[in-house]
Amino acid sequence: MIIGIPKEIKNNENRVGVTPAGTMALVSDGHTVFIQKDAGLQSGFSDEEYISAGAKILPTIEEVYQTAAMIIKVKEPIEPEYKLIKKDQLLFTYFHFASSEPLTKAMIESGSVCISYETVEDPDRSLPLLTPMSEVAGRMSIQQGAKYLEKPLKGRGILLGGVPGVAPAKVLVLGGGVVGTQAAKMAAGLGADVTILDISMKRLRYLDDVMPANVNTEFSNEYTIRKHIKTSDLIIGGVLIPGAKAPKLITRDMLKDMRAGTVLVDVAVDQGGCFETTKPTTHQDPVYVIDDVVHYSVANMPGAVPYTSTLALTNVTLSYALQLANKGWKAACAANQPLKKGLNIIQGDVVYPAISEAFNLPMEDVNNYLS
Repeated sequence: MIIGIPKEIKNNENRVGVTPAGTMALVSDGHTVFIQKDAGLQSGFSDEEYISAGAKILPTIEEVYQTAAMIIKVKEPIEPEYKLIKKDQLLFTYFHFASSEPLTKAMIESGSVCISYETVEDPDRSLPLLTPMSEVAGRMSIQQGAKYLEKPLKGRGILLGGVPGVAPAKVLVLGGGVVGTQAAKMAAGLGADVTILDISMKRLRYLDDVMPANVNTEFSNEYTIRKHIKTSDLIIGGVLIPGAKAPKLITRDMLKDMRAGTVLVDVAVDQGGCFETTKPTTHQDPVYVIDDVVHYSVANMPGAVPYTSTLALTNVTLSYALQLANKGWKAACAANQPLKKGLNIIQGDVVYPAISEAFNLPMEDVNNYLS
């Protein structure tokens, strides 16, 4: 199969779809890999490394899309890319369709086959291709939150871990999944007073067992959230419903109950955000203030640490990419149930329920395309 790796063009997105090691594995299986010039440079990988791994370099993004049968990338296509996508072309990337109707309609119109990293789902309901980026984003959420708590950046002016004789900051983590767990570990390690809220008692019991003494767990509901936001300094939004819009756990009216300089970090922004006041931001302009509450909602947080993120992403995506390239998408998805759940849009038809529900679109049975 001919595989194309374009350079990411989303604001400050420095990751790349495949590492040189991943390229070598694809080429070793007999596939041709075309990578756009300098696509890996910001992740720390030179064109020479890709050439040594067997890739061929193309100078423009247009040539990559025109040449390839399968596109492997990191972030969803943005508007300048829509017209480059060909009918029946296979796209393997993060899409987060339920948070963007324009993207959904553009991919329907393109007639392409869209497999979303974030909806590939193992039998235990874990999300193997989302997990490493959730780990990165969860950890980064505390780094960024701690920074924006500083007074010059409009925060409360509080040190996350405090000092002897001075209480540490209070960190509220909404969601005890991958993001929430990593955020809590980082915040606890810095000495903060951490509370995790979740609606799964099984998960809360697990977290209560494994977390250090400065992490508390509580069952999540509106009453509990309203109680904690009054005294929290940093609030992390880490809830996820696979492939669907995130629930709005903090509404606009709740901001008035927060202290001036409280920082909200919405890691769920890719899925529409779990705060009502969330709007996507960029690494170039990451924060805004509403009612004296600082909002950080960068939609591609792991893009700021591209070397770590690209290696972590290729570690999990490569085996699936090899299956798609070796067997073709139909046979690969028919044989692999987790990969089958990654199918979101096929040749103009929505086949993933959460996308159909988000935009009231007709849905086709994915099995009709695999038989």
